[in-house]
Amino acid sequence: AMSVQEAPVSKACVLGGGAFGTAAALVLAKKGAQVNVWDLGEEQSKKVNADKENKAFFPGFPIPDNVTWHHEVAPAVAGAEIILVVIPSQFLRGFFKGNSAVIPLGVPIVLCAKGIEISTLMTPYEICEDILTPEHMKNVCVLSGPSFAKEVAQGQPTNVVVASHDAELVKKVQGQMCCQKANFRTYSSDDFMGCEIAGAVKNVLAVASGCSTGLGFGNNTRAALICRGLSEMARLAKAMGSNTRAMPGLAGCGDLLLTCSSDLSRNFSVGQRLAKGESPESVLNQKGGPVAEGVATAKSIHFLAQKKGVEMPICEMVYQVIYENKPVMEALKELQARPMTVDVETFKGEAA
Repeated sequence: AMSVQEAPVSKACVLGGGAFGTAAALVLAKKGAQVNVWDLGEEQSKKVNADKENKAFFPGFPIPDNVTWHHEVAPAVAGAEIILVVIPSQFLRGFFKGNSAVIPLGVPIVLCAKGIEISTLMTPYEICEDILTPEHMKNVCVLSGPSFAKEVAQGQPTNVVVASHDAELVKKVQGQMCCQKANFRTYSSDDFMGCEIAGAVKNVLAVASGCSTGLGFGNNTRAALICRGLSEMARLAKAMGSNTRAMPGLAGCGDLLLTCSSDLSRNFSVGQRLAKGESPESVLNQKGGPVAEGVATAKSIHFLAQKKGVEMPICEMVYQVIYENKPVMEALKELQARPMTVDVETFKGEAA
């Protein structure tokens, strides 16, 4: 097997100053890199630099001197050896349309956004293909895997996967992102589409997992949900051109286990509250609070599955509960009443 050593980084840029963006900047800072974090808000950027802490989006973690916030893209990306894109998928297109001209060529662009653009049903990689030059696209890869920002920043052992069809690019980014001091370890994959589909679908399944817990169900039900959810994820990924290698890996199974098993996630608590009988309106109108990704993604996945002719019963039930006011208990009964089928499908051309 190919092995990669940790590589030094002297200058890095993180586009997006939310929780994960901040955590990623702290990982790169532990390697001794000078890290520029870009954030849309001028006031917010000044505040983080003054407070030496991202009090708005990631309180409790001191920002070291080698990490600086910027509100303009050009100075943030200047001289970077690696660029991490941690902008929510719904804002990605607008960002690249306005700023691709200042993004340097020949530098890895690492997509950390998870989700499907609602208006086009495109993944972050596809959005980039739509807007960036072929020169830029040569350096675009995907980073995914079970990586709660808080635990990353605490230096808890975290494993992620870097994916692209270009093995050399993956190797390079693996070395740049790996950081033993931060217990942050990288694996490689060629299945970037599988990673992206997994990253989107897992948020919808986390809502389902919250529903299950909210109804008072325990471990058997959650395990079933995770496994059957993985099947749905694999079917959609396959239909989107993935070789499905990411499914049992860190981006598929890994991130799904994390997101469905954690009561901390916003997706999970949305499901839990829906199951306890709160209306979708009251659950979704959390004033000023961060929105659960799974809510918007349930809609995108509903239409994408329809478009690709893929059956995704659990994701479909989440859609109906949120957007068609179906009671959670009724949704579960419908899932249980479906005809019984095979456990693991073998796709044409694969060994049985």
